[in-house]
Amino acid sequence: MMITDTHTHLYSEAFDEDRAEMMTRALETGVSRFFIPAIDSSYTEAMLDLEAKFPDYVHLMAGLHPTSVKENYKEELAHVEELLAKRSFCAIGEIGIDLYWDTSTLEIQKEAFRHQIQLAKKYQLPIVIHCRDAFDEIFEVLETERGEDLFGIFHCFTGNLEQAQRAIGFNMKLGIGGVVTFKNGGLDKFISEIDLKHIVLETDSPYLAPKPFRGKRNESAYIIKVVEKLSELYGVTQEEIANITTQNSKDIFSI
Repeated sequence: MMITDTHTHLYSEAFDEDRAEMMTRALETGVSRFFIPAIDSSYTEAMLDLEAKFPDYVHLMAGLHPTSVKENYKEELAHVEELLAKRSFCAIGEIGIDLYWDTSTLEIQKEAFRHQIQLAKKYQLPIVIHCRDAFDEIFEVLETERGEDLFGIFHCFTGNLEQAQRAIGFNMKLGIGGVVTFKNGGLDKFISEIDLKHIVLETDSPYLAPKPFRGKRNESAYIIKVVEKLSELYGVTQEEIANITTQNSKDIFSI
């Protein structure tokens, strides 16, 4: 069974003590494809080091996370452009809008989001969207950029059925992770109404660990709990969940 983790921060300091062991656990679980989102320039070196250590399994994205959109965001965007000009990446991400931590930066978050969507179009890459307390704002930007060249993943999808269908309408897959296992997460109430062809798996590790690890450090091996939950909700085998979602990830990333 081949499982794909489409969103995991394996370069995080949370793994500095046991990164090799953590990767071994994931590989033994069947996870052999790891897609690594960017945050900002302060993590670039750690991401490149991670790729050098695990070149057969790790695929890097380039991008500026919305919570890192600060006064120097134009310099950060220039760094993203510089990286894209030098070498290939699998996606532009994670990008988007986050109004949970700071609403005062909304306008520059929107500007950075739109700019990076246009970079993705230029390089014919998918985007990986971060959305927190910002569905309306995200959809507003996507509407202005709608087109065949706009596609990707709505990372850590936690919206409702209507929002899920709208996201899919923008050529987005839904990134489903630990939240689907939460008692009050809400996803379990409707996710089986979404065709599996629109779903990819993720952990967002070291964050959002699934039950029974909720509240602890997440890691890619725990994605099996997401596979188990989706198998239960859709009424299909775990192998089918793994196979379909991995194929969906291949369709998005072309890897």
